[in-house]
Amino acid sequence: MAKSSNQKLKLMYLAKILQEKTDEEHGLTMPELIEQLALYDVKAERKSIYDDMEALREQMDMDVDKRTEGGRTEYYLGSRDFELAELKLLVDAVQSSRFMTRETTEKLIHKIEGLTSVHQAKQLSRQVHVANRVKTMNQAIYTVDGLHAAISLNRQISFQYVKWNVKMEREPQHNGKVYKVSPWALMWDDENYYLVAFESESQEIRHYRVDRMTNLKQLNDLREGAEQFKNFDMGTYSRKTFGMYHGRDEHVTLRCMNDMADAIMDRFGQEVFLHQVDAEHFDVTVKVSISPVFLTWLMNFGGRVRIAGPQWVIDEQVKLARACIEQYE
Repeated sequence: MAKSSNQKLKLMYLAKILQEKTDEEHGLTMPELIEQLALYDVKAERKSIYDDMEALREQMDMDVDKRTEGGRTEYYLGSRDFELAELKLLVDAVQSSRFMTRETTEKLIHKIEGLTSVHQAKQLSRQVHVANRVKTMNQAIYTVDGLHAAISLNRQISFQYVKWNVKMEREPQHNGKVYKVSPWALMWDDENYYLVAFESESQEIRHYRVDRMTNLKQLNDLREGAEQFKNFDMGTYSRKTFGMYHGRDEHVTLRCMNDMADAIMDRFGQEVFLHQVDAEHFDVTVKVSISPVFLTWLMNFGGRVRIAGPQWVIDEQVKLARACIEQYE
């Protein structure tokens, strides 16, 4: 009997079957493997499959294993690039991210499911409910791709910035101003993607929410700001910029109750120095961007954390607190 044209692809189909149909808990017997290959119009005998599985082990580094229980010998793929627990983490991250549209989320999860067997994929098809996370309504994920391309090619970009209005419509900010910046990095903060870029007009490092960028264009101009980003530390930038609100950078000393040490180190990292001032308090000096978000963050702790200096930051805190009180008087 003549061999089919698919016969030459037997090794590839065998690998595909093992990847899709088997895992540590689900295997296929030799007759079942022969049956599965037949679905691809591939005829096979036991000995040739044994040889093929050995080739998969040696040439493709696939962990093809076997087990015998109750007189049934099964063959299966013992390990993969991603463990099931790791895939669950990826699915949870994608599902709970407000950055991606529902359509993009479903596509990505489907692709992640393809990294394991059909049996384990069922465990990945689950809803992750996270409070206060709303899926974005634009295709910002493609904007991210365009930004990565511009960074890779060392090119400046232009775009417009939009926000929602009371009519639930997205409208350009600043009369449709076209921003022109040099993109240098992307960062994830508070469930949103941000572009960190150098703005030539102000000669400053600025950041922009990616899902609010529209009409993105890659320009022919080479990027500027290399000197400013030479020793740029993304972690430091993220810690000092509360809620990604831009403000005046300042070294602020905070006087805290002792039980606030965990909250301070959780926010600013273990590199900060906590100076004990008395039995109940410690001081810590941190560099932050002074904004309403930072000041309201301090209010969350009531009197357990207060600003010790400089005075102009204390004045800003008092001004904000009075404005809040006036809303209810």
